[in-house]
Formats: sequence, structure tokens, C-alpha cells
Amino acid sequence: MKNLVDQQSMNSVLCTILDGTATETGEAFFSALVVNLAGALQVPAAWVTEYTAKYETLRPLAFFLDGRLRGDVEAAVRGTPCEVVVKSGQIYHVADEVAGTFPNDPDLAAMGMVSYLGIPFKDTAGKILGHLAVMDRKPMPHKEITLAIMRIFAARAAAELRRIEAENRVLEREQRLSRLLDTAPDAIVELDDQLAIRLINAEAVNALHISVDRARGRRFTDFLSASGAALLRDVVGQMAADQHLAKKCWLPDHLIVCAADGSEFRAEATISRFEVATYCSIILILRNITERLDAEAKIRTLRTEAEQLKEELKDIGGFDEIIGSSQALLSVLNDVSQVADTDATVLLCGETGTGKELLARMVHAASHRKEKPLIKLNCATIPTGLMESELFGHRRGAFTGATQNREGRFALADGGTLFLDEIAELPLELQSKLLRVLQEGEFEPVGSSQTRSVDVRVVAATNKDLEKVMAAGQFRQDLYYRLNVFPIVLPPLRDRGDDVILLATYFVERFARRMGRRVMPFRPVDELRLKSYAWPGNVRELQNVMERAVITAKDGWLDLCRCLPDALHDLDDASAAQAVATEERILTDAQVKAYEKRNIVNALKASNWRVSGTKGAARLLGLPSSTLNSRIKSLGIKRSD
Repeated sequence: MKNLVDQQSMNSVLCTILDGTATETGEAFFSALVVNLAGALQVPAAWVTEYTAKYETLRPLAFFLDGRLRGDVEAAVRGTPCEVVVKSGQIYHVADEVAGTFPNDPDLAAMGMVSYLGIPFKDTAGKILGHLAVMDRKPMPHKEITLAIMRIFAARAAAELRRIEAENRVLEREQRLSRLLDTAPDAIVELDDQLAIRLINAEAVNALHISVDRARGRRFTDFLSASGAALLRDVVGQMAADQHLAKKCWLPDHLIVCAADGSEFRAEATISRFEVATYCSIILILRNITERLDAEAKIRTLRTEAEQLKEELKDIGGFDEIIGSSQALLSVLNDVSQVADTDATVLLCGETGTGKELLARMVHAASHRKEKPLIKLNCATIPTGLMESELFGHRRGAFTGATQNREGRFALADGGTLFLDEIAELPLELQSKLLRVLQEGEFEPVGSSQTRSVDVRVVAATNKDLEKVMAAGQFRQDLYYRLNVFPIVLPPLRDRGDDVILLATYFVERFARRMGRRVMPFRPVDELRLKSYAWPGNVRELQNVMERAVITAKDGWLDLCRCLPDALHDLDDASAAQAVATEERILTDAQVKAYEKRNIVNALKASNWRVSGTKGAARLLGLPSSTLNSRIKSLGIKRSD
């Protein structure tokens, strides 16, 4: 009967304590434990402590005395009944006279305590974590029911303490991880299987311009462009569906991130997917590559400019300068000097090979834009479908094959000059866009809605009669008038008189130097052939003929008859007979010297009697200036000759 009563009493006490602590955790659990334990056992004092063996101290987790919780600080265990509990690891019970048993513990007598019961609690390895104790101001007889209750709740206190320590370790790890993530240079975001944000690091907060609280729970697809959101869902869906698919994927530059403040940036991303039991985690690491892409675009632009310069240097190799003194050429050069330092659009008209590109370079070199690039585009060599991209550039994805952003010729020429050769070949559908740039300085790259402004001076060239092209409906009238602000007509070589001899001499000497050959000066018959030929290809044809003449020269004499087989057809019979006779006649030494003297005098006259320099006679003759000075002296040449 007594056992039944004890069992009922124990059940009642347990229920009281359990009801008071069941819903509590952490500090609240320990407080509820000592309050309910003291009430159930009808004692004035109960406390639960954490033991620090290194310092032999007890830190109260909760201390209940005389109806209220107290906030006592750490206390030393030496000389107290608690010392016996934590050092022995056993239950310790003093039924009466506890103050006399521990005279060095003044708190016992001060509180009027008579009896004491303490029980240790341990971790899974047996290490003492702390203890649970009660005290009474009257004797506390030994009761198994009391010991059983103390054991149960000591175990519960140990479990809660272990849980708190584990929670603290997890929290500490999370804090370390958070510090690690916050020092990472990339934006790192943890998503759930619905792509909602769970965790976001400091760099992601900065990149998305949003606080942690506002970001948590939002779908990350809200921060992506429509195509980027679709791509992310597709990749994550494939990872979840295909067990054989790698759980990590790299997207090099496919995501456009839209921050909360409306700004955008292009990002490369690494996506990883993990599953632990029912927990799914998607880690997204984003790196803003806008600066890198801008740098790559700049590099591509610089490469394009370098290629442009290489092409210009290659072309410049054909003409070091404009050579000639004919009135027709001097009139053109006068026009160039008048218009070069303005921003007026120039239209160069003339036959093929008359030097329109060279003149465009002269206009640029003499302008205030000379420190900026001269960019050229031959409208006849670009396919119609690519012409708009060549002029205005394009954005990545604008059309098939547009894998990168690309600057157009107008953007490359910003601040400088754009030379549009063969302007008559520009597709009709693009002429209105060119007109807009000429009038307003604005355009949109292909695939972009963003308007760009440029400051470009346009020099256009054509070998066609634009008025006839316009009348045929192939050229816009308004564009023609906008281009025809300052027209310059380049004369054909056949209308430049003795310029053909000066140019031919220059080309022969240049090719002879390049090939390491010595050639004789032009003979009278050679000059007659050169001046009598119509030169349909103009200066470009002359250059090619002179190169061929140097290659086929025999013993230093040029064979223009071979290079210009039709030249003599342009001579009348008397001129031809005289030329042949002169060519086949054997000259004496005195005649050779006289011929050389006359040739040098002609060069000196053409150069205004200047010997050295880029416009000197030595350059025309292909001789060092010192050698020419020696020959002038030896031949007795004077300015009066």
C-alpha cells in the first residue's frame, strides 16, 4: 500500500514538473525546472549549475530561493557540498546539520539551510557538465522517490545543456561560415527547391542593392532577366530530374542580374545542388563580369583599330605623299587646305586609282582631329546583311553568330574621321540611318535600344556620278545633299601632264631600292610612252606598271614596251619613229653624261631646286643626297641650266 502511495506521489510530482517545463528550452527551461522542482518537493531552494573543472567554479543556470529566481554569479565549489557532487560524480545527500558539515561555506548558515541533496549530470562521455541540487531548512530524510525524481530531471537538464552546447557549436560554425562568406569577393546565395532565397552574403546584398531581411524568402528569379530566369529554372530542373547529371553547373555569361534599384549587370554563375534527406539546397555563386566584358570589348576595339592602322600603313606604302606640280593637282590641294580644319563633310569624286583615300588621309591629318583615329570602310566590300553592324556595331545575340558585343565604325571613329569609300554602294535601306548620324550624331547598335552619341567627321568617296545614281532611285537625294557639302573632284592622271613622269620616277626608285636593283633614268622614248598612255587605272595602275618595269628591266634599262604593249599605239607615226630611233641609237659617253645631266636638272626643277628632304630631287631620283650633290658638282650643274 505504501509503495502504491509513493508511486502515485511520484507520478504527481513528475507531472507537476513536466507540465511546467515541457514547452520550455534554453534558459527558460532551467528556470522552469528549479521553480517547479522546488514546488513539487516543497523545499525553499533549488538550483541547476554548469561546472567548469579548470577553474573549479559553478555557473548558475537558474537559482530559485524563497519564491523568486536569483541572478547569482559564478561561485567557487571548494568547501561546499556541491564540491562533493561534481568531483565524485555521485549523488550526495546531507539529511541534517549541513551547515556544521561544511563550516567553510558561510552561505549555508546565512540562509538557514539544514539539509542538502545534489546530483551530477554528465555528457555522453561521462564528463561532469554540472549538477542539480535542492536544500531545505528542515531535515530531509532519505526517500527513493525524491532520488528518482532528481535523477530524471538531472538527465533532462544534461540533455538540454548538451542541446544548447550543440546549438552553440552550430551557431558558431554558422557565424564562422557567415564571416567566410562575407569576405568572399563573389555574391553567394542559398536557394530552396522553389528558388526562394534562404541565405545571402554581404557581396550579394551589395550587388542586389537589398537588405538581408528583404531578400530572404523572395524568389531569386525576381532578380534575373526573363531569359536568365528561364535558364536558371531549366538548369535546376535538369539537375533535380537527372540523377546522372552533375550537380554542379557553370554558366559563363548567360545571366543578366537586375538589382532592386533597377541597375543591371551581366554575371557568370556556378550552380550547385545538394540533397540531405528531405532538405534541398541550391548554392548560386555569382560574379559580376561587366568590367571584364567591357575590358574585352575594349581589347576587341583596340584590335580592330590596330587592324585599321595596319591596313592604313599598308595602303600608305603605295604613296608616301602626293607628288606632282600640275595645275589640276594644285587646285585639289588648295581645296584640301581650305576644308581640312573644319568639320564639314567632304565628298571626294574621281576615277578609280586617282588617290581618293590618300586625299582623305590628308584631310584628316591637316584637321584638328588628327590625334584621333581615322577609320575607313569600303561600302562595296561588305555584304548587305552585315553593313548595318559594320557601321553601327551590334550587341551580343542580336543575330545568329553575334556571340559578343562589337563596336561599329562610327563608335571606333568617335572624335576622329570616318572615311566611307564607294559610298554609292551603300544599301538604300541604310542611307536614312547614315543621314541621321550625319545630322544628329546619334545611332543605335543592332540589337540595342540604347542611343549612342558620337562626334565623327565623315569623308565620303565615289567613282560614280551620284546624280545619275540618285536619278535611278538608288541614292537618297537628302543624303546626297548632306554629303555634298564640300565636293572635291580629283583629276585623272592623263590630265596631270608631267606629273606622270614625276610619279613614275618616284615609283621606279622606290621599287628599285626595295628589290636591291640599280636602274637607269627614263629615256626620252620612255617619257613619251608614259605621257601618251591614257592610264585608265590612274595612279594605282602607274604604280603597278612601274613595279613590273623594274622586275623586267635588263641591264638597268626599263622595258616599258613590254609593260605597256599598247603604249605606242597612242603615238603618231613620226613620234614613234623618232622614239624608236632614239631608243636604239648607241650613245657616246658625252651623250650619256648630257642625258644624265638633263635628267638631274629636270628633277631639281620639279623639286624647286631642293636636293634633300621628302620633297627633294634626291628622293625623286632614288639617290642619297650626298651622291646627288657629288653628281651635281661633277656634271657642273647650275641653277641657270
